[in-house]
Order: sequence, then structure tokens, then C-alpha cells
Amino acid sequence: MPRAGLGPERVVGTAAEIADAEGLDAVTLARVAQALGVKPPSLYNHVAGRDGLVRGIALLAAAELAVVLREAAIGRSGPDALQATAQAYRSYVLEHPGRYAATAPAPQPGDDELAAAGAAVLDVLRGVLRAWELEGDDEIHALRAFRSAVHGYATLEAAGGFGIKVDLDASFTRLIAALAAGLQVDHA
Repeated sequence: MPRAGLGPERVVGTAAEIADAEGLDAVTLARVAQALGVKPPSLYNHVAGRDGLVRGIALLAAAELAVVLREAAIGRSGPDALQATAQAYRSYVLEHPGRYAATAPAPQPGDDELAAAGAAVLDVLRGVLRAWELEGDDEIHALRAFRSAVHGYATLEAAGGFGIKVDLDASFTRLIAALAAGLQVDHA
């Protein structure tokens, strides 16, 4: 019988906190059970093992990221919207590195719920990219470029990968401005 007050949301929420504080690799059934004051087997009433924990974290993070990006994009367009959503994305990665790490892999085939959560993030980014009138493969290339640029910069920053004492915010702003300039597609 499931323990009172212990449900999937609480289990995944605790796992997400551990991931952010200690890294995604620290998320184990034993570690989450310890944090919740229960025995590891009792977690199986709420999640499908470690994979279920990581999947739950990915769902949570994708939902949070979609909200953060949507809020950043509201009332903006073009390069301003791109810059604002990129900054919001970067901030999310820096504030929630473990949760974000769970979103890196593409969903498994048939995992419609996780695919929909990821699609919500992409839908916000597609809205931001509308200013460039991109279609088909051009839009996909732009989405990949955006995600790669922001992911790469933010994960390097979170890992302490920038040792040269030059303003990180200025470097990031320049990166996104260069990305915006590169999104122009010749429709001739």
C-alpha cells in the first residue's frame, strides 16, 4: 500500500532536487528513498525504477522550461525575442542543471507524453523563429542551432568551463546575436 503523502509528484520532485544539487548521476532509488525517509522498494509504487525517476525529471523540466521560455518571449519578436528566450533558457540550465540534463536525450519511441513535453518547448521556439519566416528543413536547422548554441554555452558555464576573465553575459549576448544574423535565409 502506498505511503500517505508519498506520490509520484513528491518522489520526482525530490529526485529533481537531488539532480540539481548533486547531478543527475546522483539520482538513484536509494538516494531518493533516503531523502524521503522510506525504503527503496516503496518507490516502485510511484515510479518505474531509476529510468522512471529520470523520465519524470525530464517531464518536469520540459514543462518548466516551456513556461519559462513562453514568459520570456511574450511581447517580443525577432532578435529581441531570440535574445530573451536564449537568456531564459540559459538561466534555467544554470539554476536547474540536473533537471535540464534529464531533457538532453530524445524521448524513446512511443513515449508520447515525453515527446509532447519536448514539443511544447519547441513550439515556443518556433514562435520566436517566425520572424525569420523559416520553413521545413530551414526551421529544423534553426531550432537545432539555437538549442546547440544555448545548451553548449550554458552547460560549459555551469561546469566552470570558461576560465578567461571576460564578461560571460557579453559573450552570450554576442553568441545569440550572431545566431540571429545567421538565421537570414536567402529566399531567391
